[in-house]
Amino acid sequence: MRVYLFLLFLAIFASCKSNQKVSNTTTTTSEWQKNITDAEKFSGYFNYYWDEKSGKILLEIDKLNTEFLYVNYLSAGVGSNDIGLDRGQIGDSRIVKFEKIGKKVFLFQPNYGYRASTDNEAEKKSVEDAFSRSIIFAFDIVAQQDWSILVDATDFFLRDAHGVANSLKNQRQGNYQFKKDYSAFHREGSGNFPKNTELDFWISFAGEPSNWEIRSVTPDPQHITVRQHHSFVELPDDNFEPREFDVRAGYFGTGYKDYSVPISEDINRRYINKHRLQKADPEAAKSKAIEPIVYYLDPGTPEPVKSALLDGARWWNQAFEAAGYIDAFQVEMLPEDADPLDIRYNVIQWVHRSTRGWSYGASVVDPRTGEIIKGHVTLGSLRVRQDFLIALGLLAGYENNEVNPGMEKMALARLRQLSAHEVGHTLGLAHNYIASTFNDASVMDYPHPNISIDDKGNIDLSNAYDSGIGEWDKVAITYGYKQFTDSENKKETLNQLLNKASDEGLRFVSDYDARTTGGAHAFAHLWDNGKDPVVALNHLLTVREKVLNKMGQSVVKEDEPLAKIQDVLIPIYFLHRYQAEAAVKLVGGMDYNYKVKGDSQETMKIIAPQWQMEAVNSLLKAVAPENLALPEDLLMQIHPRPLSYYDNRELLKGRTGVTFDAIGAAEQASAMVFELLLHPQRMARLVEFNSRNSENPGVAEVLNKVFSTLFKSKQQQNYYGAIQMTVQHAYVMQLMKSLQNSANSPLVQAELMAHLKQIADYATTNTFLSQSGRRAHGSYLKTQIDLFLEQPMEYEVKESNDLPPGSPIGSFCE
Repeated sequence: MRVYLFLLFLAIFASCKSNQKVSNTTTTTSEWQKNITDAEKFSGYFNYYWDEKSGKILLEIDKLNTEFLYVNYLSAGVGSNDIGLDRGQIGDSRIVKFEKIGKKVFLFQPNYGYRASTDNEAEKKSVEDAFSRSIIFAFDIVAQQDWSILVDATDFFLRDAHGVANSLKNQRQGNYQFKKDYSAFHREGSGNFPKNTELDFWISFAGEPSNWEIRSVTPDPQHITVRQHHSFVELPDDNFEPREFDVRAGYFGTGYKDYSVPISEDINRRYINKHRLQKADPEAAKSKAIEPIVYYLDPGTPEPVKSALLDGARWWNQAFEAAGYIDAFQVEMLPEDADPLDIRYNVIQWVHRSTRGWSYGASVVDPRTGEIIKGHVTLGSLRVRQDFLIALGLLAGYENNEVNPGMEKMALARLRQLSAHEVGHTLGLAHNYIASTFNDASVMDYPHPNISIDDKGNIDLSNAYDSGIGEWDKVAITYGYKQFTDSENKKETLNQLLNKASDEGLRFVSDYDARTTGGAHAFAHLWDNGKDPVVALNHLLTVREKVLNKMGQSVVKEDEPLAKIQDVLIPIYFLHRYQAEAAVKLVGGMDYNYKVKGDSQETMKIIAPQWQMEAVNSLLKAVAPENLALPEDLLMQIHPRPLSYYDNRELLKGRTGVTFDAIGAAEQASAMVFELLLHPQRMARLVEFNSRNSENPGVAEVLNKVFSTLFKSKQQQNYYGAIQMTVQHAYVMQLMKSLQNSANSPLVQAELMAHLKQIADYATTNTFLSQSGRRAHGSYLKTQIDLFLEQPMEYEVKESNDLPPGSPIGSFCE
């Protein structure tokens, strides 16, 4: 019997070995050795060899037909927010496998977007064969030995895998070509480990620059060199339990079409993206984790920023505590010998750019299950300086040549919130833009600073930003990471969790419903505050007036040019821009949730008519001359820009040459409001909602209110009068622009046309023309409207200059 079992074992072993052989014949050991004699070996998941003399990378493939994860990054970037090629940027992340066919080894990418979750192998194959796969690369075999293949992988790694040339072209920076001869292996950024293989390369491009941006960030814009990183990673085991996606829970998701589900079920399968986390004691209400989630901060982060980022990221442990874990989320400094692109580390990187811009949280995700394998946060270093600038304007921070410590305090408070926000994305969470209406319930909202006025009439920033995780964040983390006992009904428990949150006033509304300027949701918006957008806008207008009346040399350090007053003035002058965007969404707006059948969320409703018109009144207040005019004393302090301080894109684009264009600033601020108000989608909803219920304001009611306020109110004189006429002109131009917009419905076009004719008729009445200085203005408006009405689509509308950059307010979230 023993002999029989032994022979059976040998037969099975021989069969297995035969299935794994790379070829019927193998090259000799001496030939294999000859290729690697002068090469440095990197042992790990996939062994590889670096031959310094030939410049070649040889890859040892000993895992044929075994799927693994392939990820590429930029380990050293271009340094421009506009171009977008940042240090640490994650590129493609895909499941791949090596297959040997003939004399080549091919890198295949299976198609995980279409699957059959069944034990029927024929059914699986029918789906697999129905959709395309991709061969990413073909490798030449150099040598073979036992069960391993040695291939020349130089051309695979020395290529533009990240799409740098395309990014430069798409951003209109120039046409660049990859230069292999100018590219090389980067030894210091490479390594190899048991479950992941890491390689880093200098890659170069040559071309002719066509934009100032690429010239500003490269020493030689005809030759651009960055670093590209490649990771081969062992896929996680099968012990991860995916969690079903729910529209109410606030997560990003991973999805695919499952052709094996019954006809009565949705073919689209959706899972949330989340890290793997398991309790050491699954039955305990609170337990330590078997392996906690650990994030590592970039050691290149300076103080006091470093401490602020560590504090903010650690807020998430509050949410995991609420989900039943003890110390399951940790944040440490990245070890000195660790590479931030090593797949084993969740990283928060402090990234420098030439201009302020977005920060973002990205993840490497297993497309099979939604498991987050690596969280990677990128924080732009210039954001804190913009927040400091806003605080400087609000606090007149250099009054009496003393530095107000409140400026740095506010900027660092924002950094804590930003750190928590971007880490939240890498935990799987989406934006929640309605959280600001309920006690700032989530760090996943975009927060505008809460600016108060104290009892003495001074600006108070002591509570500008939250100092901890929000109540919604605890609900969301519990939904995604709660571990269930055997006796718990998972689906029922999660439904109860979301219904309870809804009953307590916690809500989730994300990007699509908040970002669009014509968006219908009245309470989901970026950079807004409070339950009532009208109240918040009126408050900001009051704050803005108080700050502008005090602004002057107190925002400039001793011995600095007074021209720098404008740097601080611009973000304060447009301080209300996002709250105006929030308030205008009440007009033709609705309140709704991502309601599912049977849940406890309220059904959608149209905003009350009175509230809509209050929003119109508040927006018209924002364009009133008394709110747009700047104090004469301030205007006399804003000197032209001296040598080395010339204009940049953060400043106002005016029509007055080197001097600050005070009337132009009013034009841009008013044009912003009118463009928001006359958005085609908003106008179309006004028509529809009014037709369904005449109590809802229609287009005519809104336009008549604007007409009465802009044209029939008391005519101002001098500086205020010039602003008033400028606002009137900006409104007429926006009406014309809207009439040229084919996105407007015919019913809206009819109302806009009638309204424009109404203005033309009124502009030549004695009532209007009898006012001092109005005759030329009224005649001009009438002439322009008549010219427009003759050939509307041929008329060239006189556009206002673009507003200076605003969003992000010192940040960019993806």
